[in-house]
Amino acid sequence: MLEGYNFAFLDEGAKRQVRRALLKAVAIPGYQVPFGSRELPIGRGWGTGGIQITLSLIGKDDVFKVIDQGSDDSVNAVSIRSFVSSCTGVEQTTDTSQATLIQSRHRIPEAPLRNDQILVLQVPLPEPLRMVEPREAVTKRMHAELDYAPMWLGLYEHIVRVGEVKIGADYPVQVENHYIMLPSPIPRFDNPKLHMNETLYLFGAGREKKIYAIPPYTQVASLAFEDHPFRIEDQADRACHLCGAQGVFLDELFAEDGQKIYQCNDSSYCLKRMNENGE
Repeated sequence: MLEGYNFAFLDEGAKRQVRRALLKAVAIPGYQVPFGSRELPIGRGWGTGGIQITLSLIGKDDVFKVIDQGSDDSVNAVSIRSFVSSCTGVEQTTDTSQATLIQSRHRIPEAPLRNDQILVLQVPLPEPLRMVEPREAVTKRMHAELDYAPMWLGLYEHIVRVGEVKIGADYPVQVENHYIMLPSPIPRFDNPKLHMNETLYLFGAGREKKIYAIPPYTQVASLAFEDHPFRIEDQADRACHLCGAQGVFLDELFAEDGQKIYQCNDSSYCLKRMNENGE
């Protein structure tokens, strides 16, 4: 742990302020709570919102894991892991089942999460209405009045133009039949994991200074029409060429001979299956 710095880098006042925002976010699922986003030794837009949540919650007994688009070894994941480790000294892991606090960019782990775990998601753009309304005061009123007609119109335009809703990631959801929110740029495949899950999901947008949450056992529905229901990416008849996993989110790759192959996007999940299978 670095000498001369407070535990988890942020001062205690900043941590309390973030925790107060988190309590409000948990009490009002899907509601975007403003908070005083602090400066960190990392550029805004690189996960500062998620990092501030992590630093405000992490304790000496926690086991910490970071993933970036499914990988434990990407530059973003390694850098955040190194930063948190240097200013806390907490135990690190790549095993999802061993972690108590998980920070993620653009993925929810394949392994089912438990009630004693917390998943923190980095968010670049928290406001789902921003593309149709640039004024913050107006979007706040629209959320309060459930005035989501522009969102539904946008989905309808997708169907009219291409026959289906072409949103591959950050697919909007409605929480407890009220607030519409963006679940961070996770693939559509991960959206069903938000509904009635045991885990506390926390979302942090440092650049936009917003925090929101999905508490355990919360109703979360992806926006869709009755005649055009929501569907996830088609992974049927596909399996990971390394561990043989099916029914998980797979990356499409090409072998040296030019043949198309598939591989688990979640590197930790794939490696654990390979070890269990003795491969």
